[in-house]
Amino acid sequence: MSDAKEFFAKIGGKMEKMKKDAPSMMAGFGGLFSKVMTDGTISLKEKELIALGIAVAGRCSPCIRAHVKKCLESGSSKEQILEAASVAVVMGGGPAYMYVTEVMDALEALGK
Repeated sequence: MSDAKEFFAKIGGKMEKMKKDAPSMMAGFGGLFSKVMTDGTISLKEKELIALGIAVAGRCSPCIRAHVKKCLESGSSKEQILEAASVAVVMGGGPAYMYVTEVMDALEALGK
């Protein structure tokens, strides 16, 4: 099983455990997330592509996997996702470049 497949298989249970063990943190972050990550002047699809770019530039594997999935769910194509990752490489250089493999792994795990 790839790291991304394992991530997607286990993340739901881990989030439920965090809700139980750290409810205040989960409620606080969840509230912020639900208020920001919705259609506004910038569409949810665009916001998810931005979030993915930040995740790649910030070299956060779990964030990359989660936002690749959310990008697909909000209507982004594989090509749009890879283009957003490419912008992150421009901003993040070589270290971000190496994390595009995480994007590709997540896409593959999600059947794209």
